[in-house]
Amino acid sequence: MTIQTRGVTATPAPDDDRLLHLPGDPGTRLTAPRTAGRVGRAVTATVLCVWFLLPFTPLLLWAVAERWSFPAVFPTQWGFGGLESAIAQGAVPAFGRSLLLGLVVAAVATPIGAMAARALTMGTVRWPRAIGVVLLAPIALPAFASVMGLNVVLLRAYVPPLVGLTLVLVVIALPYTTFAMRVAYAAHDIRYEEEARTLGASAWQVLWRVHIPLVAPALARAAFLAFLVGWSDYIVTVIIGGGSIVSLPLIIAS
Repeated sequence: MTIQTRGVTATPAPDDDRLLHLPGDPGTRLTAPRTAGRVGRAVTATVLCVWFLLPFTPLLLWAVAERWSFPAVFPTQWGFGGLESAIAQGAVPAFGRSLLLGLVVAAVATPIGAMAARALTMGTVRWPRAIGVVLLAPIALPAFASVMGLNVVLLRAYVPPLVGLTLVLVVIALPYTTFAMRVAYAAHDIRYEEEARTLGASAWQVLWRVHIPLVAPALARAAFLAFLVGWSDYIVTVIIGGGSIVSLPLIIAS
């Protein structure tokens, strides 16, 4: 038995100039780096970071300033007097209270806003536009006017200041969480959940393994907005708290 072998010669891939291009084809590969897009994203991210960090610049300067008189652009005398004064006034416990308040508000307002947004988007409630207008009321009305009489009502109902403050901040955060989730549910494809039920998944499995992973980015955005409401509030904390709840914004303002 004779075995014959044939040589195989590798043919080099043709250059881009020799490739056949269809009409309208610019001739660029799909995997080619898009330099302009990367530069645009980098510039946008840089601008957003600067925009976010810019309000903290005066606070950081005051923390290391002993003296800062007008019209000086920067402190005229450096030191840690501002930081020591803030710590002496209870900045560390106030930071913990603000952090806890923001987390609680986010934990309560995010699921409520998600359920409201799903009901409004899926058409399971009547008069969704009217309900949407009502949800905007905490944003449309000034915070001072909205909560001016609530402190008396909460006191007469024997509601603890911390509980009352949390409830009011949750109501204020609901418009942000609801409309953030409503945008997500407008693009949400419910057929994924229906397919999971068809395959035998329970309601709990559909919620945790299908629904929440699909809307997780929107939930994170809504939770962040609700956290900011509880973290940075000043007017509602002063009125509802009545001075018994000292948060970080109150320390900074003082």
